[in-house]
Amino acid sequence: MSEKVLFIDSAHPSLQDSLENMGFHCEYFPGFRNEDYVKVADEYSGFVIRSKIPIDKKILDASTQLKFIARVGAGMENIDATYAEKLGILCLNAPEGNRDAVAEQALGMLLALFNNLLKADAEVRQGVWQREENRGHEIKGKTIGIIGYGNTGAAFARKLAGFEARVLAYDKYKTGFGSALVEEADMNQIFEQADILSLHVPLTDETHYLVDENYLSRFSKSIYLINTSRGAVVKTAALIEALENGIVKGGCLDVLEYEKFSFEDIQAGSLPEAFRKLIARMDVILSPHIAGWTFESNVRMASVLAQKIEKAFR
Repeated sequence: MSEKVLFIDSAHPSLQDSLENMGFHCEYFPGFRNEDYVKVADEYSGFVIRSKIPIDKKILDASTQLKFIARVGAGMENIDATYAEKLGILCLNAPEGNRDAVAEQALGMLLALFNNLLKADAEVRQGVWQREENRGHEIKGKTIGIIGYGNTGAAFARKLAGFEARVLAYDKYKTGFGSALVEEADMNQIFEQADILSLHVPLTDETHYLVDENYLSRFSKSIYLINTSRGAVVKTAALIEALENGIVKGGCLDVLEYEKFSFEDIQAGSLPEAFRKLIARMDVILSPHIAGWTFESNVRMASVLAQKIEKAFR
């Protein structure tokens, strides 16, 4: 009997095809809840997951045959990877698959913000033609600070290459990455010189609320903030205060710390005051965690995971 892989979340069909070509039998039960997965966990050699449920100690202890967990995406915060690895379970992700999608959206949001495109578009559709009021800014000549120089941080630097900006990057866990595209910097340099700050870090205990009141107060110049990493890396209340005080001139946020709330039917009265202030501002562009969510990245992440699984187990 072939080994089984449980798709806890959906993925591009090519991933299932690849796994079946390797000899795995794949199953998917979209109506399952957490407790249902715990009951059947011991039947599977592999899990494929995005963010539907936490892969915590409870389910890992029940997964007596589990060899790998494949995360269709980059972030691993919903997996207790340390405990999984103690049990001999390989944890895989696919940041190579969506890094270009994230980088393109970060750049696209910045261009839209700098050129007042959302505001201008809405005005023109209403017959309002305001040119001076929508005068924009250029990326050329700006200093851009990238925090986290992994897959998406490096991809963002590549996308910026033709804009004639100065690009600085800081990564606490990486050195020696300076190149023609980017200058390796420390945080003091970024605090002193950055005009634009772009976040490309995972969500960990260390990065939760990394960008808070103290962090934002250390910038010498007013900055623009881009966050395509995880919502809770930025303390929204601190960002609102910084926007109101001119410390931050504008924001591009693909992620929010409030993503635990359902956005299917937003009831503004039940959401935090900081969120209500955020959505009222025209100097902030928001999107629903879609930076890595392209048709191309969907295929590419499946391919990346298939290659990693095949290399490890076949």
